Amino acid sequence: MLADGQAPVAFRRPADHSPEQVAGRPPSRRDPHRRGVLGTAGLLGTARLVAGAGLLGGAGVLGGALAPRGLPGLGAGTALATDDALAASDARHQPGIADTALGWLVFTAYDLTAADPGTARSSLAAVLRAWTSGAAALTTGPAPGGGRAGLTVTVGLGASALRHAGLDGRVPGELADIPAMPGDQLDPARGGGDLGVQVCATDPATAIAAAARMGALAAPFAAARWEQRGFQPTASDSANPPDVHRNLMGQLDGMSNLQPGTPQFDQAVWASGEPAWMRDGSYLVIRRIRMLFDAWNRLTGTDRDEVIGRRESDGVPLSAGPGGTAFTVPDINVRRADGRFAIAADAHVRVSSPPANGGAVLFRRGYSYDDGLDSTGTRDAGLFFMAYQADPRTAFVPIQQSMAASDALNTFTRHTSSALFAVPPMPRPGGYLAQALLEDD
Repeated sequence: MLADGQAPVAFRRPADHSPEQVAGRPPSRRDPHRRGVLGTAGLLGTARLVAGAGLLGGAGVLGGALAPRGLPGLGAGTALATDDALAASDARHQPGIADTALGWLVFTAYDLTAADPGTARSSLAAVLRAWTSGAAALTTGPAPGGGRAGLTVTVGLGASALRHAGLDGRVPGELADIPAMPGDQLDPARGGGDLGVQVCATDPATAIAAAARMGALAAPFAAARWEQRGFQPTASDSANPPDVHRNLMGQLDGMSNLQPGTPQFDQAVWASGEPAWMRDGSYLVIRRIRMLFDAWNRLTGTDRDEVIGRRESDGVPLSAGPGGTAFTVPDINVRRADGRFAIAADAHVRVSSPPANGGAVLFRRGYSYDDGLDSTGTRDAGLFFMAYQADPRTAFVPIQQSMAASDALNTFTRHTSSALFAVPPMPRPGGYLAQALLEDD
């Protein structure tokens, strides 16, 4: 893999391969403002912040080839609804998955501190009880200065948590370790974890303070293992819909994603069947993807377009004809006048598309990150990729294996961390997250 600072890149398109057509999906879109308050047993809807301040510093990884969505009718600066009750159809699922991603993210992974399984099991129950009630409190308290800020908290469990708690026989098959991928340069200290907490908010102070509160509630039963902060453009500083934005490579991202509220989304994202404690939950895959900007910026604009399969200027697929937009469905069958495919054989859009991966799809919910300069003076920034799915073994794994083998974008990115969490459904009233896992023998 080419590292920043190496010689200029001479990008060439390889020979084309057999095409497959991308299937479409309905253009409808659920109202992104319905976040709501979930009551005494709930986790998070939109809410006010309870605690103090501080400032905060992509079916494929960066964008696949699903059908386009309709544009939500939202203007810049539209206020979030804060007092709506959660729609009954959503009451089974944790917030922070199907609703529109908020502008700021703090994701923290934790490890249980107990050494023996018996203590670890009781510690796990204690943390989940505290987080269930604590998250509900975060959504109903006053924000600093009397303002209001959107907030969602989403909690997941790693396979290691169940093993530490002596629950090896209850680890879902969906939590099987993600296989090693060609080109991975994973740092174990920045991946994995017994527990994961995704905090999203409309401003950085809210996200940081809420994440800190969740950490305090976990002590002394669990300690932070690693943390990542991320950001997205907001409606007030972007002409794009809330979930369509430019990533740090300058590419529009978010046009081709599963659409909440559709049958395709429900089938691809929500777990069903066994184990019972995960029904209506989801599985979250995380990959920290560092972008190699020096190498990327040495490409011509045309070569960058061919690596992705879309025009950088407006996001239009290279297969689109006159009048095409960023939401035009990429057609990997289209050929240019010279007979070559308009979207190259190794273009990111083609390689990450459902037809190229046996129909596999997932729901992307990624954030940009910028951790400043590393010890060599090179910027450490890129994509904190998060994807929700019903089963990573049939979604993320085959898609990533396909991309790791042949995606032209691999030359300009580096996967540096990985994690996988089971995100259980909402608890029953008066209960706590994953209660059936820990109490139903």
